[in-house]
Amino acid sequence: MKSWRTRIGVGLAVGAAAVAIPLTATTASAAPPPGDGWVPIGAEKYPSKAACEAEELPIAQANGYHEVWCDDSKAIMPIFNR
Repeated sequence: MKSWRTRIGVGLAVGAAAVAIPLTATTASAAPPPGDGWVPIGAEKYPSKAACEAEELPIAQANGYHEVWCDDSKAIMPIFNR
C-alpha cells in the first residue's frame, strides 16, 4: 500500500502536467492579417512580401478587392484580400 505522501506527490505531478500541456501546446498557424474584413484567398511562394503584394494586387482588384496582405512568416505565403 502506498503512503499518502506518495499519493499526494503523484496527484500533484499529474495535475501540473494536465495544466501545463494545454498551455504550451499551440497550433501552428499563420499570423492573422491586421484588422478586420480580410478574406483568405490562397497561398503562393514569392521571394518577398513586397513581390507577393505587388503581383497579387491587380488580381485582387480584378475580383473586387482593394487591398492585399501576404503573410511572410512562411515560405509559401498565405494571401489575404480585403
